[in-house]
Amino acid sequence: MAELKSSKRGRPIGSNIRQNLIDLLFVKGKAFGYELSKSYNQIFPKCTSRVIYYHLNKGVQLGEFKVSKIVKEEGDFSWGSTVERIYYQLGEKAAPKDNEQVKQWLKENRLVVNKKNVFV
Repeated sequence: MAELKSSKRGRPIGSNIRQNLIDLLFVKGKAFGYELSKSYNQIFPKCTSRVIYYHLNKGVQLGEFKVSKIVKEEGDFSWGSTVERIYYQLGEKAAPKDNEQVKQWLKENRLVVNKKNVFV
């Protein structure tokens, strides 16, 4: 009998978009979905906010992100008078990388945060 190779079947778990979000949150610390979506589209190839929210939720399931807090804010929005902002931060399984695109964006926008983990 031929020997079968043991290999994992199916699609790999990783995602470039989710890794980019990890690198971005590594620098920002905490942020809500819309803020991450705006920053992501300034740095990386554009994608919809729906895709960003999908990867944030998937990252929470995988332990790469965790929900920091949920804040309900009052205001005059096109859809009503309240908004619910879900703030995310890195989870235990997140593995941030030294991302050159994030570094360049920080330099261009002069965004310097007093933390050890900022690349600038």
